[in-house]
Amino acid sequence: MNRRQFAILLAALVLIGSAGLIVINRHNESWNVRETKVGDKLLPNFRPNDIAAIHIKGSVDLNVENKDGVWCVKERGNYPANYDRIKNLLLRIKDIKVVQSDDIGPSQRARVELEEPGKGVGSGTLVEFKDAAGKVLDSLLVGKRHLRPETASDPFRMRGLFDGCYVLLPKEPQNVLLISDELAGISAEPGAWLNTEFCKIENVKSIALAGSDGTNLWTLLRESESKPWSLVDANPSEVLDATKAAQSAELLNFLAFVDIISNAVPTEHVFMGQKELKIETFDHFFYTLQILSRREGMFQVALGVRAEIQPGATALRDELGRESRFATNGWNYMVESKMLEPLLCERANLIEKTELVRAKTGGDL
Repeated sequence: MNRRQFAILLAALVLIGSAGLIVINRHNESWNVRETKVGDKLLPNFRPNDIAAIHIKGSVDLNVENKDGVWCVKERGNYPANYDRIKNLLLRIKDIKVVQSDDIGPSQRARVELEEPGKGVGSGTLVEFKDAAGKVLDSLLVGKRHLRPETASDPFRMRGLFDGCYVLLPKEPQNVLLISDELAGISAEPGAWLNTEFCKIENVKSIALAGSDGTNLWTLLRESESKPWSLVDANPSEVLDATKAAQSAELLNFLAFVDIISNAVPTEHVFMGQKELKIETFDHFFYTLQILSRREGMFQVALGVRAEIQPGATALRDELGRESRFATNGWNYMVESKMLEPLLCERANLIEKTELVRAKTGGDL
């Protein structure tokens, strides 16, 4: 073999070796980019304890983050989040399995609501799970919920239920997956992630309603929890509707909110009928509910809490600490109108109708 032939042979071996390396690398990459199949876990390497933040992008962006051991909703001024909801989601994501895998082209994704988030009808919801450094560990695009197949023998209560949803893994954009969980806990609405635990207004002694100018409109009072309510400064023609008063006062035991606004109220949202509820309990707790605005079936409420506690009353002092959490940081709460409207009524609405009063008294007023 002469020198020229040897050079050609050497070049050929180099070429063959290079081709072999390319094939091996491509083979390795095919293993690294795993194609999800039926029966596989959706996110096989998902580790709930590594998750320190959840980013959700739908029509708006939402970030739920763990700050110093406390989960908060960033878009609500880092108001505490619902830990049970977060824990439940992370544990469920870990075990979700694929029940169907389909190769669906980009033009068909809108019908299963897996278009890019924020693109209108047919858009999906992107969910990213991040570590403490902000690195995305896992992500998925959540689409349309899947309606459970029905048969004629199904009981009525089993009809119209969902048994899963369509998802897309960004690393496998060609593979639309149907999973065994409808992921109902995922929402791009900040209010859905808030810890909605609220103050407990119990053992109420008096309730007073003041108008926007500070004028007292009415005051309800009772001597003890077992006594009926009375209308303070009632004139002879005013007979309190005891049932209506009791039902209205009872609503305070169930006071709750659905969302919050973390800053002071913009003046353009304050309406002229602003009112204020002042509540005193038999434990000498004093609550103030400022009704700042009303919109879309909600009242915007600012809360104030104080108490007169005797020295040594540790339990009451601890209770004040719990209740005061809801009156700090300038939080304004969005409360459903039906929870407060009976307490914001005019004085005349608390009075029994003239016909009923006459029937009870047996004569003219």
